[in-house]
Amino acid sequence: MTLGAETTLTAKARIRATPSPSTVSAPKPPETKRKRIIVAEDDSAIAGLLTRVLGVHYDVQHAATGSLALRLATEEPPPQLLMLDVMMPDLDGFAVASRVRAIPQLKQVPIIFLTARTASTDIIRGIQTGARHYIQKPFKIDEVLSKVRKTIGE
Repeated sequence: MTLGAETTLTAKARIRATPSPSTVSAPKPPETKRKRIIVAEDDSAIAGLLTRVLGVHYDVQHAATGSLALRLATEEPPPQLLMLDVMMPDLDGFAVASRVRAIPQLKQVPIIFLTARTASTDIIRGIQTGARHYIQKPFKIDEVLSKVRKTIGE
């Protein structure tokens, strides 16, 4: 019986010697800065798809209007990529791109247009406003991911 009592006493001593959970903190994982992408898209289904797929690797913010995209782009830290639909309420994607290019700290932010506008004049205008890529809708999500990775990495 003495053996049982000693075992209980030893277990109690170990329990008391263990620090309480309030004084123990789990080691924090190293913080990794995820690259910030602004997706300006007024179609909620497309915006949701892009946000879910890109959100696995990036910090994605959605803007349903051009003016909101422009406001988000001027917040700190600056985005690493703007993905712009051309046809949106208030400011279209071309206008957003032009205004972004006029802001010195955003001048070098890459832009990808993702749009249903397929006329050669629209593609030329997109490239002239500084787009790295011009992806036409309907698109393949693998193509979008590939162009995002080529543009800003992972």
